[in-house]
Amino acid sequence: MRRWIPLLVVLFLMVPAPVAAAAGPPVTRIGDTELDPAALYFVSYDGLVNNNSFQQEGILTHGGLQYAAWYTSTREAVLARRALPSGAWETLRLPHRLTVNDSHNVIALGVSPADGRLHVALDTHDSTIFYYRSEAGLANGAASWTAARFGAEQRTLGGLALGGITYPRFVVAPDGRLQFSYRTGRSGNGTLELAEYASGGWTRLGAWTSATGSYTANGVTSTTRNMYLHGLRYGPGGRLHASFTWREGNAGVLCNAGGLANHDTGYVYSDDRGRTWRNNAGAVLGTPIGVGSPGLVVDPLGVDHGLINQESQAADSAGQPHVVISYVPGRFTQCVTNYVRDRVSYGRAFHLRRDAAGAWRKTEIPVALNATGRSQLVFDAADNAYVVLPFGRVVSATRASGWTDWTLVYDGAGLDAFGEVVVDRSRVPADGVLSILYQRRSSGSTPSSIRVLDLRLG
Repeated sequence: MRRWIPLLVVLFLMVPAPVAAAAGPPVTRIGDTELDPAALYFVSYDGLVNNNSFQQEGILTHGGLQYAAWYTSTREAVLARRALPSGAWETLRLPHRLTVNDSHNVIALGVSPADGRLHVALDTHDSTIFYYRSEAGLANGAASWTAARFGAEQRTLGGLALGGITYPRFVVAPDGRLQFSYRTGRSGNGTLELAEYASGGWTRLGAWTSATGSYTANGVTSTTRNMYLHGLRYGPGGRLHASFTWREGNAGVLCNAGGLANHDTGYVYSDDRGRTWRNNAGAVLGTPIGVGSPGLVVDPLGVDHGLINQESQAADSAGQPHVVISYVPGRFTQCVTNYVRDRVSYGRAFHLRRDAAGAWRKTEIPVALNATGRSQLVFDAADNAYVVLPFGRVVSATRASGWTDWTLVYDGAGLDAFGEVVVDRSRVPADGVLSILYQRRSSGSTPSSIRVLDLRLG
């Protein structure tokens, strides 16, 4: 019998898709610049190594400068920066070449505000990290943009040995401390861990999730899994929000071997930078958090709907979390038999949000995905929401509607984007412009143009 996690006080409401005339706030295209006419191109795990939604961050803004990263056709890791709003891009090449054709091996960027260093983690999938750290002040524009400013490549996180890791993410806490999130283990049997950078050094905070516990579906029980993050980000007020799905280690829980063993959307938060975690109702959870921890699930969904992992999360100005997920709704099938085909044919994105009373509300975004990949969520200064769908299409919804008037406001015409894109969330608060890092579709291993699209919001 299927085991469901108690929802405690979580109230879950389905809001129907809007039928009114288009009402979402508009976007205006104000720029589209080329970073590299021949960026590395290969498709693995249905994605590109230069554009994956879990690439936190592949493009970011700090102190009026925007930074981007990618691998060029010769497999070299390239970093670029420009002065905003529209300065020329400067590039440098790190002394590193991508080791394997694996789209997990993305480049992640982070800035430690206290010393103005740019941090780079890259080229890892269940393997030892490659890490660079710039001179102090470089991220503030204090020195020339050259590879020599980054020093030698390291196989530790600044002396902190991590072992085999995947999904490096840098997160800046409200007090200016830089944190590093990563997975140890593997898909279906892994844990999430945190480290923290302060006073020039890294400290391990340890594992905060567990792979153990039991989950049963379709008459089969799985005893291992991993938590996949839709997001790990701080909101106004200093709260660290984490939304996620579980991936089961035993694919026998599926109705069909062609599916994907992801299930449920969960949510937890921390008010002490990841030391203590609470569920949606505010109850303190013992760590590490596992599938049997109470009150985790805010949107129950079985394993048979092609739910994708690691999509998108953001917080509004009131500090409430919002999550975008996507899957094949039950009106199309109750059993996904071919993950890629069924998502392309029937996949839909959904907007989940937590209100002030702690209830979660859900709205289907009324635009077909027509893609396997993930979407990205941001807010403007007025708390209007914008979701960048695969291929660079943008839908938006107003806060005034309760984020239910989703409208296609940019169709991505002329971009020829591969699918998933990466967005610069840190630029939006500064000037109301959303920068989208995308790569043009190609075939085989033929390099293609990687670019930055700028859209003014509202």
